[in-house]
Amino acid sequence: MIDLCLTNTLRLLQSADQIKARLSGDFASVHGLSVNEVFLLMHLEQAPLHRLSRVELAKRMHVSASTVTRMAAPLEKIGVVSRQADERDARLAFVVLTATGLEKVQEARVTFAKQASYVFRDRWTNAELEQLSSLLHRLIADAPGDLT
Repeated sequence: MIDLCLTNTLRLLQSADQIKARLSGDFASVHGLSVNEVFLLMHLEQAPLHRLSRVELAKRMHVSASTVTRMAAPLEKIGVVSRQADERDARLAFVVLTATGLEKVQEARVTFAKQASYVFRDRWTNAELEQLSSLLHRLIADAPGDLT
């Protein structure tokens, strides 16, 4: 007997890898960013004051805080994020989306939307897309940081 939970999980992971591979070329060539860097910027774009602590950003991205630190450093050098110390707690630092970063993430969303339409074009009806969206939302309903 086929384990549908395993099958569906594997298909979701394979689909995610395929979509990331497709996005990665455009993001790198058009925007000079990786897929994960765009996700980091999108999380900051959605956050209040366009800022999150490294720990919160790590939770939302499902990576370690040190990975966020490594990702943020080159983004800081190109001016799309900055670092901001907490006024009340010097141990706490925020990653903040700059005005340049906001422009960059908005441009990347256009590329993202274009590629997303290619993924689903000619394969899915609008009703199927709505159903898929609802089902996927149920999977991530308790996850922090909805990017939609």
